[in-house]
Amino acid sequence: MRKLLIALIALSFSFGAFASVNPVRKGKPNARIICDTTATRSGAMMLQDFIGRISGVRIPILSDNTKPGKNDIVFRRSSDPAIREDGFRLSTRPGYLLIESNRGNGDVYGAITLLEDYLGCNYWGEHEFSVPTLSEISFPDIERTDNPAFRYRQSQNYALATDSVYRLWRRLEEPRDEFAGSYWVHTFDRLLPSAVYGKEHPEYYAFFNGQRHPGKASQWCLTNDDLFEIVAARIDSIFKANPGKTMISVSQNDGNHTNCTCPSCKAIDDHEGALSGSVIHFLNKLADRFPDKQFSTLAYLYTMHPPKHVRPRPNVNIMLCDIDCYREVPLPDNASGRDFLNALEGWSAISDNIFVWDYGINFDGTSTPFPNFHIIQPNIRTFRDNNVKMHFSQIAGFRGGDMSELRTFLVSKLMWNPDADIDSLTNTFVNGYYGAAGPYISQYLKLMEGALLGSRIPLWIYDSPVTHKNGMLNPILRRTYNRLFDEAENAVSADSALLARVQRSRLSLQYSELEIERTEPKKDVARLSAMLDTFETRSRRFGLTTVNERNNSPIDYCTLYRERYLPKTNRNLAADAKVTFSEPVPAPYDKIARTALTDGLFGGATYKDSWIGWEGIDASITLDLGEEKSVSSIEADFLHQLGAWILQPLSVTYYISTDGQNFSGGWKTELPDDSDPKVKFVNVRHDLRTPEKARFIRVDIEGTKQCPHWHYGVGNPCWFFLDEITIL
Repeated sequence: MRKLLIALIALSFSFGAFASVNPVRKGKPNARIICDTTATRSGAMMLQDFIGRISGVRIPILSDNTKPGKNDIVFRRSSDPAIREDGFRLSTRPGYLLIESNRGNGDVYGAITLLEDYLGCNYWGEHEFSVPTLSEISFPDIERTDNPAFRYRQSQNYALATDSVYRLWRRLEEPRDEFAGSYWVHTFDRLLPSAVYGKEHPEYYAFFNGQRHPGKASQWCLTNDDLFEIVAARIDSIFKANPGKTMISVSQNDGNHTNCTCPSCKAIDDHEGALSGSVIHFLNKLADRFPDKQFSTLAYLYTMHPPKHVRPRPNVNIMLCDIDCYREVPLPDNASGRDFLNALEGWSAISDNIFVWDYGINFDGTSTPFPNFHIIQPNIRTFRDNNVKMHFSQIAGFRGGDMSELRTFLVSKLMWNPDADIDSLTNTFVNGYYGAAGPYISQYLKLMEGALLGSRIPLWIYDSPVTHKNGMLNPILRRTYNRLFDEAENAVSADSALLARVQRSRLSLQYSELEIERTEPKKDVARLSAMLDTFETRSRRFGLTTVNERNNSPIDYCTLYRERYLPKTNRNLAADAKVTFSEPVPAPYDKIARTALTDGLFGGATYKDSWIGWEGIDASITLDLGEEKSVSSIEADFLHQLGAWILQPLSVTYYISTDGQNFSGGWKTELPDDSDPKVKFVNVRHDLRTPEKARFIRVDIEGTKQCPHWHYGVGNPCWFFLDEITIL
């Protein structure tokens, strides 16, 4: 027995000697990196580079005809089905370090895992990384196989376009990696341009409201055989022009309520009990025509729910989007999320080729706090558990966006392993990225999360800080947040790089304060001016490029803020005037209609605060100034926000009267068609040649009423929104 024990101990020491790999000893190379194919060279170069950064030692890379020796690092391709796409196996059992991969970037991700998990490296943001300084590099006994939960993982961050190492480290992909010719979502008009076919063949386009609607944002008539053949030929040419690519998106244009309701399309959708029915029938025909290709299509807005009878072909990829869900709680915990889950479960019952597009972004305020960190993991687990194979986590990845770097770090980690410890991941990032400021940033994040949940105010992807001014952004909490950021800045004041990270992350709070302050009747002009100066200066310094998805720049925002929201010296003669309307103001805007137009508070970039609007009609507004006054100019303020189907009116006409019965003037301003996606405030002003006496002012507004052919609400009613009316 004693001899057996001694033998086992000796054997364990023997394996231990082979299991430990020491590529760098006493500041000198003690190994070689050996690649068996050129396909694995990227991982070898990554490992070589970072070992050099850590130790100052350059380990040579040799070709695969070199026999491995002890302490060597070997990259090898494997056909083992246990190693899936982008996955890898690490092993020190041969006496050297073996990194095996199958398809994709497994060799690179294996190298990164070694650097991150065993050598303490990390990559935080754009050219922002941490490496230790070591003269000895040793890997312990390793035997692990690691595969991603999703075969395709996509997110957003400004660094993805500027730092190739960052993209690899975060293990993220982009549509150009997968989709032929970058045909990725909303491709109908790219595949069948309305500029080419719309005029001669309106029958190719959706029929609803009694007519065809050809246009750049139009949907197709999916039962038109001629259209199918044109599209099939186009797709064939795209694949031939992109050898090696096997997937393409054939998907509806952006927009809602624009599907074809011709008798043929409607019959299919009625039979299937869902507007996705005609889409899947069309995609199945393409899938049968090209059985060796993958066809991705959107299940988005009106097509979110699956059909009852038809099943997508195995090579039809369903890209399911949860755009209509609120984000304050995980998907199962509110009605909007449960509706999406019903759709997800329905699709997963008929397809194992599902791509989920999840939204963790505020499109109307990319620089607005969006405390959804607590729902990221449960939602990703839900996707994984429902047969999802591909995942796009869309976040505010702009430079200076709300916690852009942390968001990308977390979603990339969780898309690889949904069961990772998110608290540990968050602490690792916050303390690694912000240094001594980390504890204060952690307090800020936790406090805001609790405040959101306690407020019971939904978190929406088209939100405004003003929505939360009495909730997670109330005055007491904002003072606390600022105190935490002050302490964070003080903690790293001697380190310019860390201080810049803290100040850049503070921009979203500063933007929110400006947005909330503009809605207050009484303003501290000196304080607001100082806040604007700080926000503008830091936006320039840190390269903040936009404050919303429509690319309105922060510099323009500050300029407009000074002109629009700071108190003016000229008193508005219409202040607190009595207002009457020719048309009822629809809910919920009716609650503020009597005061919003004359309260001196100008609306912001989202229609949810201060604006009142009408859909699909004209309207007339009359102001009673209370007494006759000398009027020299009349001005009305309109919102242009295409994303919310808000278009400026076709014309605005002003009238004046002394008795409210007999009106003169008729000064008309016609407004041109405007397809610019930027959010704008359209001021329609008329200056009288000479001042005239008037007590009543009437504003007649001719609405655009219907979304034009270029808009993604084509053929549907559109809104006009009005805020302040100014009389001088």
